[in-house]
Amino acid sequence: MAPDINPLVLLLASILTSNILLANFLGLCSFISISKDMDSANGLGMSVTAVLTITTAINWVVYRYILIPFDLLYLRFIVFIIIIAATVQVLEMVIDRFSPALYMALGIFLPLITVNCAILGVALFMEIRGYSFLQSIVFAFGSGLGWWLAIVSLAAIQKKVLKAPVPEGLKGAGITLITIGFMAMAFIGFSGMLIVQ
Repeated sequence: MAPDINPLVLLLASILTSNILLANFLGLCSFISISKDMDSANGLGMSVTAVLTITTAINWVVYRYILIPFDLLYLRFIVFIIIIAATVQVLEMVIDRFSPALYMALGIFLPLITVNCAILGVALFMEIRGYSFLQSIVFAFGSGLGWWLAIVSLAAIQKKVLKAPVPEGLKGAGITLITIGFMAMAFIGFSGMLIVQ
């Protein structure tokens, strides 16, 4: 049974209050690695949003109409990952064909979207929370937008931090993790506005 949640509330909550990255800390590896360049961050954000939306829609259909009726729930992790991997492969070919510069900038992190735990996390949240098809797509799209907003924000902040007088011991990973912590606190500040969990 799908919870009675307005799709607009679900969209805003998945972007802000329940941000898949800053509230649940899923998908940090590629987030930290690619956030050094604004163009790459933008490209990866778009790619993650597309993969999240497409794979969640497919996973919902497969889960409801194949795994549940045939009592194959024990295969859901494998099936979800196969669908995610196939979608990423198609996306990788499309980006290579239409934007070779972005393909080269994303490098190894484009195929690694397959193992980005945010993608599988959204599919599992969809299942655990019992979302309807529309709610699942809205949640996935909002989670992708939230991930994209977070990576672009971090890229913009890191561009400013490069010019700031950061103590020697905090340069690099130290200041990046501190920045992510402050971003997470800022996003969690919205948590009183919208609650969907």
